[in-house]
Amino acid sequence: MVVFSGTVDSDFLKLLPSELQNKEKLINFASSDFESLRANLIKYVKATFPLDYNNFESSDFGVLLLELMAAVGHIQSNKSDYLANENYIGTARSRDSIKRLLEIIGVRMKGPISAAANASITCTTSVATASSLVVPSTNRVVTVASPEDGGTLTYTLYKVNSNGTVDLSEPRNDLEFTVTGTGSLTVSDAVLLEGAFVVERGVFASPQSIKTINLSEFPFVEKSAQVYLTGNSTTEGVYLEEDNIYFASGQGDKVFQVTTDEQFKASILFGDDTIGRSPSLGDEYVVTYRVGGGSRGNLDAGIINAVLSGKVRGTTGGSFASEDVQLTIENTSMATGGRDAESVAQAKRYAPLYFRTQDRLVTLQDFKAFANTFASNYGSTGKATATARRAFSSANIIDLFVLERASDSQLRRATQEYKRQLLEAVESKKMLTDEVIVVDGLIRTLDLIVTITLDEKFRRNESQLVQVARNSILTYMSIDNTDFGEPFVPQDVIRILLSDAPNIRFAEINNVENSISLGFNEIIQLNNLAIRVDYV
Repeated sequence: MVVFSGTVDSDFLKLLPSELQNKEKLINFASSDFESLRANLIKYVKATFPLDYNNFESSDFGVLLLELMAAVGHIQSNKSDYLANENYIGTARSRDSIKRLLEIIGVRMKGPISAAANASITCTTSVATASSLVVPSTNRVVTVASPEDGGTLTYTLYKVNSNGTVDLSEPRNDLEFTVTGTGSLTVSDAVLLEGAFVVERGVFASPQSIKTINLSEFPFVEKSAQVYLTGNSTTEGVYLEEDNIYFASGQGDKVFQVTTDEQFKASILFGDDTIGRSPSLGDEYVVTYRVGGGSRGNLDAGIINAVLSGKVRGTTGGSFASEDVQLTIENTSMATGGRDAESVAQAKRYAPLYFRTQDRLVTLQDFKAFANTFASNYGSTGKATATARRAFSSANIIDLFVLERASDSQLRRATQEYKRQLLEAVESKKMLTDEVIVVDGLIRTLDLIVTITLDEKFRRNESQLVQVARNSILTYMSIDNTDFGEPFVPQDVIRILLSDAPNIRFAEINNVENSISLGFNEIIQLNNLAIRVDYV
């Protein structure tokens, strides 16, 4: 997209040398392509040096020089237009440009998110009365082949606390689960999080290293970093992540901010003792994080099935007993919540909403925008909306309806852990007089049978045109293009389909005649799509 093109106004011409002002009619200053520049240069030479130069054959050396100048002008013009476009969110195309423009207003582009799945651990033991089952730190990592691309996926086993939260302590520690009984034992309070676990250690050895730690492994999983410093009493301790430390921290707060490049290599940014606590020279640090993430980690239940070694502890004959056992680890639920990094298109769409909320939630649109972009270490929102009901004169009850992203194309009910994390985030930003309740949105599934009509001459291209039609419908009905309460209108599908595939003569939805109205908390999700082909 070329933004800076068109007729040059008179004010600009006044800035040009007098000889160029006089040649205003000979030169089109809006020309930017090679052919136009070449033609303008030849026209200018003919008018300016009519007696000195009159050979404009393509093989002439003088024409060669003009063409070289036209080529340089063409390249320079394109570069100038590109740089100008990259200065505005609406026209920028580069991910790095969008990222930098958003950082100006305190907004960070979202990185990849890990999928999570409930897991069970089973084993058989001869210990008479088992009291605990131990998973050694060396056996907490499980690998599985990706059904999507055949590559390797890594999942790490974590424990679910009694309050329903996930214990994200370092996987270098052994996991110990409370069990009772003998024979066959089963542990169900376990979770598998996708992503390889990484530990990096170092020392702040120079003043230049104080502010930033550059992590080596990538792609960095969003919200997975944990930072601990050892040093003097002022700087020692756990540091907490903030989206922007300059907006959300005081002078002595032990906080950090994560920044990423286009490859999602991450850097840990600390404060400067004016905003946020700064590390001291000689402080040692430990940073743990995960790498991986993305929608490829969303697997069906039962795909992860590994046999690892472990230990059962208890009593036998009144004496302490410890037995080595084989542990079978399986994901008992679908791995969900894995989300690819935020695309440029998504960033452009939500950037105005980010800026408008200003890190506070006041209007219903604020709540909706925040929830739609919320992600944690236990999944990401697929779709959200908010409604308010007046409770009493000074407060609102706000119902925040959410659905979790199961994959790039599917939604599901959000897990309790995810809803708890979302509510915690909302509570820190809402008005004191608001009461927020996180509620499950409702999914209405839809099967579509579509008949497309082609000219006989396109019979050999049937498979390609069917695929174009399928992609068009799937895109139109994707998570990103649908919302709560939006009705399903068959004619809209037909209109989009014919626009995307002009070689299709006619299209008809066979099993849905009329529009489908939805409640404010309902959303349409395409379940099955069948495409039939007729010819004329």
